[in-house]
Amino acid sequence: MNATPVDLAIVGAGIVGLAHAVEAVSRGLSVVVIERDERAVGASVRNFGHACITAQAGEALTLALEARGTWLRMGRTAGFDVAECGTVVATRSKEERQAVEELAAERGTDEVVLLSAQKLKQVAPIAAESGAFFPRDLRVDQRRAAGALAAWLQNQPGVRVQWSNPVLGVEPGLVRTGRGEIRAERIVVCAGHNLDRLLPGIADEAGLQRCVLQMLQLRAPGLRIEPAVLTGSSMLRYPALAATAGAKALRERWSRERPEMLGAVVNHMLTQLPDGDLVVGDTHAYARTHEPFSDEALDDLMLAETRDLLKTDLTVVRRWRGVYAGADGEFLRAPVAPGVMAVAVTSGIGMTTAFGLAPTVLDLMENS
Repeated sequence: MNATPVDLAIVGAGIVGLAHAVEAVSRGLSVVVIERDERAVGASVRNFGHACITAQAGEALTLALEARGTWLRMGRTAGFDVAECGTVVATRSKEERQAVEELAAERGTDEVVLLSAQKLKQVAPIAAESGAFFPRDLRVDQRRAAGALAAWLQNQPGVRVQWSNPVLGVEPGLVRTGRGEIRAERIVVCAGHNLDRLLPGIADEAGLQRCVLQMLQLRAPGLRIEPAVLTGSSMLRYPALAATAGAKALRERWSRERPEMLGAVVNHMLTQLPDGDLVVGDTHAYARTHEPFSDEALDDLMLAETRDLLKTDLTVVRRWRGVYAGADGEFLRAPVAPGVMAVAVTSGIGMTTAFGLAPTVLDLMENS
């Protein structure tokens, strides 16, 4: 298909693949992005649009902070909404309050602002005894971001994005596709939860599974919530909060009082779309191959939690199953062959970290 090799071929036009393309452009590389679908329809558009920065820890926090600046820059450059709206954490028990107080003591009050009930109401109309505010977090228009980034890339010199082109195999210097061969000096495979379709051995070694989420789009006329909203269940999911004594005490309490929340691996949170609808979720189930059916009881659980939090009428507009790659650890950076690397965010934080992850991958490949 191309006689002259490009500097970098990227398999997958989700946020992780596009982040690598954006980074490659900043380095002056020629790039081809190859995507099997007509547009991104996977994890990159089925999520909350939440750059959950403050609740990360370790490498994920470092990458999230790096990604933050790129999101803001690319939102302006490519023409999609990125809001510096922060995140509100609702605390409705002494254990939840303890968890955010511990994080505030660790990070400082610039990163974690503790809120009284009165101040919480001024930030978000939610029913809680108190809360916290994470001002560094962002909200991205997830339904537009991937498409806008791809369109911007297609207008950059030396960049091509190929849609509806399934990749059949990769080897040093070569990508075999359904529409011909593409030659490249280096290749990054960003196939997400479908990595096992292309590189089953790499997926097996990583213990890759698909994490399936049930999510809802809800309509609440007149309701405006600028920041993202996390709840106590989020404290059991996000590492900076989950490491606190408060969160550990909350898990122990819920094992007695709310086992249905733990059994469904709930992270009850919400964000608001530009049109005012709420994206609400989510439950988590892990397997390599899932049954094709949703569970109405899980949607009912999410609806009940949201009604209890917002104290308002809600109408279901859409239901869907999100999906992302899950494995031990937060990131997969696996050498496949000389000049070929498989890359995935295996912890559901692709939107939060991809723009920080991509530079580390290209640095590894350039130095190998």
